[in-house]
Amino acid sequence: MKSAPFDYVRADSLEHALHELARHGGDAKPIAGGQSLVPMMAMRLARPAVLVDIYRLPELKGRSAEDGWLTLGAATRQREVEVDSGLQGELPLLCQALRWVGHQQTRNRGTIGGSLVHADPAAELPLVAMVLQARMQLRSAGATRNVDAADFLLGPMYTATADEECLVAIDWPRWPVGRGESLRVRFDETSIRHGDFALASAAVQLLLDEGGVCRRAAIGLGGVDSTPLAFADLAAQLVGRRIDAEIAGNVAQAAAARTQPGSDMHASAQYRRSLGAALLERALLHAGATRPTAS
Repeated sequence: MKSAPFDYVRADSLEHALHELARHGGDAKPIAGGQSLVPMMAMRLARPAVLVDIYRLPELKGRSAEDGWLTLGAATRQREVEVDSGLQGELPLLCQALRWVGHQQTRNRGTIGGSLVHADPAAELPLVAMVLQARMQLRSAGATRNVDAADFLLGPMYTATADEECLVAIDWPRWPVGRGESLRVRFDETSIRHGDFALASAAVQLLLDEGGVCRRAAIGLGGVDSTPLAFADLAAQLVGRRIDAEIAGNVAQAAAARTQPGSDMHASAQYRRSLGAALLERALLHAGATRPTAS
């Protein structure tokens, strides 16, 4: 299929983009990499009358660090983050999750912010944002506001972004690592084909001391509810303990029991729930191993 007719505006500044969004309201959509929006338009599931191209704006690219946060511009390419050695140390869970996003050609063009605004509950980056408690910076022509991931991701393809707003940056919490401590992560998923959205996915980030005892934890599941899910209370049960098969299995089963997956031609709800539990248990054991295993 082809998209419905639309007008195209190439913004020459962020202010220009925000002006166009305010002028056209709900009829306009920002477009950066286009890896999510363009297929939706081709299937006529999205019919914006105006596309505002923000891809080339330098204000929406790059990174900065301040006050315990690492900020990435929303139009930063996914592949740039995936291969950045500095970010692999600072945001290892995000970098690992990006390996599962589509194909390399997709990540060469796709942006960090685009995936988050698309808000597919089976997508990788929304799950990481939920698990790490990322914060979204939203701008309009007249205001700026910060929205936590849990308040930003409202449902399938639905976020807290207002018609006149644009996601301009994402703030990721930095986890301080003390002497003898190590940051361990694991992202895993199962899909019908490589590059497809996940039937279920699991994300784990742990801070372990030199004896393998967990000092901080964050865990979550994707593809098993209307939004990605994080389980702060279950993660808290891991703190002060070594991650063995018993605790990993108990936490994974408790997390899966809270999910409400749907059924479709690919998998039943019960299969997705069982798969989520298995993926999370495996991710916990991998991340919590005294000696890290190969990714």
